Amino acid sequence: MKNTISHRVADFLKNFPPFNFLNQKDIELLSQHISIIYKEKNAVIFSENEEVHDSFYVVHKGAVTLKNAADNDILDMCDEGDIFGLRPLLANENYKMDATAHEETILYAIPITIFKPYALENPAVGNFLIESFASTTRNPFSKNHRGKLYGDAVESSLETETKLLDLQPVKYSKKIISCTATTTVKEIAEIMTSKNVGAIIVVEEMLPIGIITDKDLRNKIVTGEFPITTTADLIMTSPVITYPKKMTITQAQMAMMKSNISHLCLTKDGTVNTKVVGVLSKHDVMVALGNNPAVLIKAIKRAKKIKNIKPIRARIMQLLQGYLDQNIPITLTSNIITELNDACIERVIEIVLSKMQQPPPVKFAWLAIGSQGRREQLLHTDQDNALVYEDVPEELAIETNTYFLELATHINKGLFQIGYDYCPAEMMASNPKWCLSLNQWKNQVHQWVTNPGKTEVLLSFIFFDYSLSYGDAEIVNKLSEYIFEIIKANPTFYVHLVSGALQSPSPTGFFRQFVVEQNGIHKDHFDIKKRALMPLADAARMLIVSHSVKSISNTPERFEKLAELEPSNKELYLSCSYSYKALLKFRTKQGLLHNDSGQFIALDALTKLEKIKLKRTFKTIKELQELISIRFNPSKIVL
Repeated sequence: MKNTISHRVADFLKNFPPFNFLNQKDIELLSQHISIIYKEKNAVIFSENEEVHDSFYVVHKGAVTLKNAADNDILDMCDEGDIFGLRPLLANENYKMDATAHEETILYAIPITIFKPYALENPAVGNFLIESFASTTRNPFSKNHRGKLYGDAVESSLETETKLLDLQPVKYSKKIISCTATTTVKEIAEIMTSKNVGAIIVVEEMLPIGIITDKDLRNKIVTGEFPITTTADLIMTSPVITYPKKMTITQAQMAMMKSNISHLCLTKDGTVNTKVVGVLSKHDVMVALGNNPAVLIKAIKRAKKIKNIKPIRARIMQLLQGYLDQNIPITLTSNIITELNDACIERVIEIVLSKMQQPPPVKFAWLAIGSQGRREQLLHTDQDNALVYEDVPEELAIETNTYFLELATHINKGLFQIGYDYCPAEMMASNPKWCLSLNQWKNQVHQWVTNPGKTEVLLSFIFFDYSLSYGDAEIVNKLSEYIFEIIKANPTFYVHLVSGALQSPSPTGFFRQFVVEQNGIHKDHFDIKKRALMPLADAARMLIVSHSVKSISNTPERFEKLAELEPSNKELYLSCSYSYKALLKFRTKQGLLHNDSGQFIALDALTKLEKIKLKRTFKTIKELQELISIRFNPSKIVL
């Protein structure tokens, strides 16, 4: 007769790692030895320095908080399917933290002696346990020990920024074309021609002893210095200069310049004492440099037609994918991709201006707004922009506005041609509402601030995140100064900003499950933009405005500035900065993977680990919104 309870346990465990790495029979056998434990809210499961139990735990229902006893700092929150208490399995020492039930909780206690053989015999199980053990012994959001989402690295390395080229490995040819020392030049030339290569490695017992390039054939054979019957050992360059296979662009360039050679012989350990694994040519380096930021910037500036910019943007996306694959910090990645995108926009504007029948009648500024204005638009999404121009006498108002609307229409069209979709809400400079003189923009902002409704607050949220893409910076500075002056004069507007920041939908439900879309084409998908990124972006904007800080529109930078301004909340703000960057990286990877904006995530396509890491970034949202509610207390202010 079947044990109903153990089968229910098995049916639950098989959906979560590391148990999903086991076969069904093993899971069922294991489940027969598992104990079911009930814990009331705040009940202690184990304490710091307590002797280890004979089991580790899996959360079946409820949640468990892991804390540092000394400062009560939350290290982790475990929910359904999460494992904790692995120390007795992986380390022979007492517990290093407190574990308490965050709410009424049901746990599965898994005996160490029963489970240990599975961990030892199954590498996937063992690796998962080691990773989980490591990730739950530190605070993933603390300033000293930040956890990793998609393997994200610590973000603040000036050295990383100054060695960008060193971070890009060069692809090399793994097809080794070789000959022996006694092979004739005639045979070598035939081999190189048939294989379409520019160099051949001379080997002896599989080890490199020399190299012959097409340059050697030109200089030594074609000139008549040696006959075509000469053997390789007489014309080869020897000893051959070897390098390790993990070369970067800069290292390859330096090596070629140093030795004045066009091909590098790559061996297993970088010496002539190990087998040849590849050949790197100057052409390979040039191809790699094709996606180097400096080269791309030059290509953008040389573009004579708008259509020439579109393939460059495709190369920018390749560069973005490469940075993510190499785990380059998202801050550095975002800065570089933003600069490249800005260069594309600037070049489109320059080309359009050159084709206008007349130059601009007055100075103007082209503004990127929304995510692009925050310098966070990494993927190909829709365009959000605005145009502001100098004030003119009333008699020239219509004529001037007509000119800039025409200019904006051509620019928006050009941006569409290079890959920026039109904004569905028409928040573009070609829309008369988003193409105004400086005074008209001031009047518009005055209307938003003094008569704020839901629409006005939403528009101000989008518009206040702007940056200069092209044109006169002084006009933008005047507009920024006015925005802060009018907000300062109307403190009630803060309440609307606060309300807007607190109305962002929660990423998780009551039981911390992901809240997904209930209908439409994205039904059952998770909206990472609205439920995770925007709550943080809205809060950062509102808080930075409350401090009257100008010229910082990037969300992580806003949080880092807030950490300076409010030392008492430094840890929270730095956690928010990290979480936002981790979420942005996650969305970008999803967008590149599915060739879309990355906004809607199919949860069933994510691994349990990815879901856990995502949820960890959500913790700061609740803490941040609680801080805002307490500080501004919008419910007690009468509008």
